[in-house]
Amino acid sequence: MRVLVTGGTGYLGSAICRALAARGHEAAPFSRAHGGDVRDRAALARASADCQAIIHTAALVSIWRRRARDFDDINVGGLENVIAAARTNGIARIVYTSSFLALPPAGRREPLRANDYQRTKADALITARRAADAGAPITMIAPGVIYGPGLMSEGNLIGRMVDDHLHRRLPGLIGPDRIWSFAWVDDVANAHVDALEHGERGALVEAGGHNLEQRAPFEWLQRTQGRALPRTLPAWLGTVAGAAELAKATLTGRPPLLTPATVEIFRHDWPMRGAPSIAFDQAMSALLAGEAEGRSGKEPETSA
Repeated sequence: MRVLVTGGTGYLGSAICRALAARGHEAAPFSRAHGGDVRDRAALARASADCQAIIHTAALVSIWRRRARDFDDINVGGLENVIAAARTNGIARIVYTSSFLALPPAGRREPLRANDYQRTKADALITARRAADAGAPITMIAPGVIYGPGLMSEGNLIGRMVDDHLHRRLPGLIGPDRIWSFAWVDDVANAHVDALEHGERGALVEAGGHNLEQRAPFEWLQRTQGRALPRTLPAWLGTVAGAAELAKATLTGRPPLLTPATVEIFRHDWPMRGAPSIAFDQAMSALLAGEAEGRSGKEPETSA
């Protein structure tokens, strides 16, 4: 089938397009790189007119924007526009990319909503569930912390952190003993295609991976490359530094490196269900090989 993939040129979106092609589907990327904008409902309707399904992975992934409403317009409004476009064109399948951050961390019953990204992804998940209850043919995928070779961007957080550490740009880790679910990018992409082909309306699929401590990639680098571990930064210091960064960002408009809300996220454990297809050591070898090729870039519209 022909599938519109919003955010199809982003880190995850590109992997989804490859996975679709591998299974005999035709991917039609819709992204800012192609002149598309999920805030434009009419453009989405036109782009999906000849499609049988939509995979909606586009999102604003950032720890801060001067205009907080941008997160609402893209992360919630964009999903609403996708649902409307599918309804207009009689599309019988929608797969929506949520995030582990839209779910409660371990030991809590409600999402944190620590920053605007997390808040709007939680709101978008509510929107998706309500749409499913109203009859929309939507399945939700919640990936863990996506990693793999390729673009070192917000959509490949672990790749970017490893790259920063190897180039001595990573100041340290906050909460290195907290559990993250390391989700291999190809596994997450295949989970989307599985949902496209067999997903149930209203179902939420967790696409997690190896549930390990945040420092696991850096321990692997220490074992295999002889790299020293990053420093452990106390949460209180991160909060103070984040407050200073946030104040500077408010004055200059430049994105902060850290915020108090990000520190709050790092205080929690984020285990998930998943079935990794690749051993963690093998995945890290592949990630490092990709990093060695020097691939880096900015990914303004992607998903996590």
